[in-house]
Amino acid sequence: MNFWNNKNVFVTGGTGFIGTWLVKDLVDNGADVTCLVKDYPKDSNFVELNLDKKTNLVFGDMLDLNLIKLTLEKYNIDTVFHLAAQPLVQIALKNPLETIQANIMGTLNILDSCRLNNKIKRIVVASSDKAYGPSDKLPYDETFPLRGIYPYDVSKSCTDLIASSYGITYNMPIAITRLSNVYGGGDLNFDRIIPETIKHILHNENILIRSNGKFTREFFYVKDAANAYLTLAEKINELNLKGDAFNFGTDQPIVILDLVKKIIDVSENKDAKIKILDTAKAEIKDQYLSSEKAKKTLDWEPKYSLEKGLKETYLWYKNYFKNNKNG
Repeated sequence: MNFWNNKNVFVTGGTGFIGTWLVKDLVDNGADVTCLVKDYPKDSNFVELNLDKKTNLVFGDMLDLNLIKLTLEKYNIDTVFHLAAQPLVQIALKNPLETIQANIMGTLNILDSCRLNNKIKRIVVASSDKAYGPSDKLPYDETFPLRGIYPYDVSKSCTDLIASSYGITYNMPIAITRLSNVYGGGDLNFDRIIPETIKHILHNENILIRSNGKFTREFFYVKDAANAYLTLAEKINELNLKGDAFNFGTDQPIVILDLVKKIIDVSENKDAKIKILDTAKAEIKDQYLSSEKAKKTLDWEPKYSLEKGLKETYLWYKNYFKNNKNG
């Protein structure tokens, strides 16, 4: 029998970039999904995939503690995926209060509501590779301390520690994901390197790199990310996880300039020009993960190479801009 058939699943951030693909997989596998929606995503991938018609939508904010408690009760929730956050590093730099409040207090509200509800069987909390902060030693593994410095990174370090604390202190079935940089169709935050680069190529513009192009990162396809969430949730009870964290990525870091060149190759636009701005602030130079723990403990592997993921992603945006002339 399919694990997710007839499960009652609550997803915060379910209408967002990664959340949409996770919700699609849950719905396709027979789950009854309820999404917390702060801003109705009229032109989003979530609506494009008709997920607004296949899920229960609860309108509100994760800072509304009573709404969270009532939602868990009303929909008889047994599984929680907490993905909602202010996810952008540069926005966090401009609005640290809003970012830290949403990412930390939102997580506390979700976890405390689950603590007071005895029907919750499994909880997955989204952290980030940014939670580790800077390190002279790479790749990061789960034994590294969490010491974010910049506002977004700190908010994720705190999210991660809070989730671990609730798992250990209250004996709650919690697992934490630390994903590398996720890319793929549906990401409309065009200040991220992959969608921004593809947008410039499709609009015959210079490709802008805000850093010096020498930073090293790891890029993880969104369909693999959704699968990682599902795999981890399915194993929480079997492995008796109580606040355990898992890295998920490809174990294949790449220099940003080389990534942009790969995207140009995928696009087959030989006339694309690159412009290095070197204006990036509050960014760690090199970041990439070891996913060895997830591979060994969860028997999990990513299915997409960078080339395969970039090809699918490029085609998604090509179709998106074709259908959205003002995009």
